[in-house]
Parts: sequence; structure tokens; C-alpha cells
Amino acid sequence: MIYHTLTLANVVFHGRTLQTLSILWLFETLQAYEETKDVMIEHKSAPLLYEMLRSFTVLAEELNLSRAVKRLGSTRQTVRRHIDTLEEFRGEPLFDLDDRRYILTEAGQRALDEADDIVARGQAWMKNQTARVNRLSHLSSRPPAGFFYQLQQQPLIRVFQDAPTLIRHAMAAWVASGGQIEHPDFQAVRPQVVVFRRFDSNWVCVEVGERSSYSTWFGWEWARSSIGLKSADLPGGRGFGRLLVEPFEEVDRTFGARLDHIVTELPRQPGQSPVPISYQRLLLGCRFPDESRGLVSVVVRTWNIEIEGVTQEEIQRMDADLRMDDNSSR
Repeated sequence: MIYHTLTLANVVFHGRTLQTLSILWLFETLQAYEETKDVMIEHKSAPLLYEMLRSFTVLAEELNLSRAVKRLGSTRQTVRRHIDTLEEFRGEPLFDLDDRRYILTEAGQRALDEADDIVARGQAWMKNQTARVNRLSHLSSRPPAGFFYQLQQQPLIRVFQDAPTLIRHAMAAWVASGGQIEHPDFQAVRPQVVVFRRFDSNWVCVEVGERSSYSTWFGWEWARSSIGLKSADLPGGRGFGRLLVEPFEEVDRTFGARLDHIVTELPRQPGQSPVPISYQRLLLGCRFPDESRGLVSVVVRTWNIEIEGVTQEEIQRMDADLRMDDNSSR
């Protein structure tokens, strides 16, 4: 490229060739430096990115370097270097230091949620527990690596094509109500849903419908006792932890809707062994009268499930009498 530029300058500018060449050479040299710098940063950070983000998220949780180092199995120098590198690349401080106590800056608080997501997804990806199928979320956990849990996000068009009647009715009520939980058009489905409310970074169960899948699976008394619990603390355990809450976060961000097919195992009473369950779940973003954020979960137990890598035999491990869809009497 420089050679052709020189030839053109000789022909056109004659006496000003050297000056023109110097300017062009300087411009291209600076451009090449910036490109090389970007590549150097990419190569320098890529192998360490996961470990740097782990250092950031653990230190953000502990806010104490000694405790963070112990949890990470690392050294003080390494953790400090990871934080310094992240701050250099991002061009903003993630922590302030006050008498040896770390405090998240505003920039650090903004960055933390996404960093947590990257770390959680990275851990699951390395265990082959997360993927994209047709560009939609797919989670898979099997013993001995974890408990049995299979999830496949579905296109929303399936709500209108082959979803159980309750899910179709809930979607229609949500549209008619404009997502307002107390709207008259939404009341017909309230006894069959579970309602969550956003408190800080957690989703807390605030209402359990008496005829919801939750109540008919766990029993009304146990279901009512779940009111006030965080979503991760409800019967069934934490599973993938953050990844299991990801669908809630997605719906909340978009004030939208999401349809998932899920096959897993859950106990029916405290202290009992988990038993197979297969269900479709519709999540709907909603608002309370005070405009605070909420989320409605509509679950229908069914054999009408499609998940990559899950056989029909695994889907039908759930007892036929437990189905709630249009092909059952429950």
C-alpha cells in the first residue's frame, strides 16, 4: 500500500513527494500501531479473561482482599494485577480503597451484573451445560455433574400453535391487561399462576395461585409457605444458580414474555426423593399498581415437550396422572 502511494505521489506532486510520503507514512504507521495494539490487548487478555472476571466478581462480593484471595486460591499480587488490568482495559476504576476495604465504584456496580453472567455461563459452558439451539437458550445438567435439569427456550409463536390452553389464555390476558397484574382482564388466570416481585437483585414469591401447578405439585400448605422466599430458595434447589434465574432477568429487562420447555426432578414434599416432572413454562413481565416490577410464572405439566438431547422416554417419566394439559383431566 505504501509503495503504490509513493508512485502516485511522484506522478502528481513531483517536488512535494517527500513531504507527502512522510505524512502518509506517519498516518499508516499510526494506523498499524493502533491495529497492532488492539491485537496485543486481545491476545494478552483472552487467556486470562475468565480468571480476571472471577477475581473481580469474588472481590466485589467479599470487599476484602484476603478473603477473596482465599476463595480464589490465588495470591494478593495476582488479584490486584487482574483488577488493575480490567480497569486499564475498561478505562474506569472498578473499586475505591478505603483503609484496606474495597468499595465498588459506580462503574464497578454497573459492570458487576454482566461479569457475574459471563462467569456463570463460562462455568456452565466448560461443563457442557449450556448452548444455543436455533439461537435460543438450552441448559442441560445430568448426574454426576449435577442434578437432572433440561431446559429449551421456545419461539413465542408456539404459544399460539400448540401450547396448552392455560398458557394461551394467560398470554391473551397479559396482552389485554397491558401487563398490569391487577387489571380486570388478568384476574381470570390469577388462581393458576405464581407471582414474583423484584426486590433489589432478587425475585421474591408474593402470590401462589391455589390451582397453579406449584400448588398441585407441592400441596397447598407447602405452596403457601413459599410466599416471601427468593426464587432460588423455592423447593427444587438452586440448580445452576444464576443461570436458572436468567429467564427471569431476560423477561424483566424486556418487559416481555418467554416460553420454556423443562424436564427435571422435584420432590413433592419436604424430605421426599425427587420425582420426574415435565412442563411448559410461560414467563410474563408485569407491573403492580405502584409501577414496581413483577413477573408471572404460568406452568403446565405436560408430555408435549421438545428439548434437544432429551428422549421421549425421559419426558414421559412423569406419571401420566400428573399432567395438566388438554390431554389430561387435571
